[in-house]
Amino acid sequence: MLRRLYYWTLSLAARPWAPWGLGAVSFTESSVFPIPPDAMLVPMALARPDQAFFYAFITTITSVAGGLFGYLIGALLYESVGLWVIELYGLENKAENFRMLFAEHGHWTIMIAGFTPIPYKLITITSGFAAYDIWMFILLSLLTRGARFFLLATLLYNFGDWIRGFIDRHFALLTTLVAVVGVLGFVLVRYLI
Repeated sequence: MLRRLYYWTLSLAARPWAPWGLGAVSFTESSVFPIPPDAMLVPMALARPDQAFFYAFITTITSVAGGLFGYLIGALLYESVGLWVIELYGLENKAENFRMLFAEHGHWTIMIAGFTPIPYKLITITSGFAAYDIWMFILLSLLTRGARFFLLATLLYNFGDWIRGFIDRHFALLTTLVAVVGVLGFVLVRYLI
């Protein structure tokens, strides 16, 4: 099933609305959606390496815009929507820890979460809830999300054929590793904070 989804995403790159779909996934991932935009960015950049940096730009901008939306949820709607998202991930008992972490290390938290598999949506909502400086939030999000997606685009642009062959040969192993890394991101947030 996942292999079919991968090939379907590869075929999306030829469609004129593909960048809009990538932007929508990237936007919603930063505030509520559980699947990272890398799942679309990688196959699309592999299918169209000439567009890899354009796709990275779209993913960065829409991810930060979605992060800003998550920030607003935390700042204005924490008791309803924000708490619902945090409860959805089973982290309702960690909200106060997050807020204290932001008071002391907000910039590091945003930078680490923006570049790693730690669920970015939890950081965006908590940033708003903790009243972290919105301009610093935008700047750090642009830096870390941009670094992540443009690094990925650079690798796909330069080594796309090799990467695509590797993915095709080791698809089951790679999907298992991606799932494990995603789960580890949630475990890190749940048990280390």
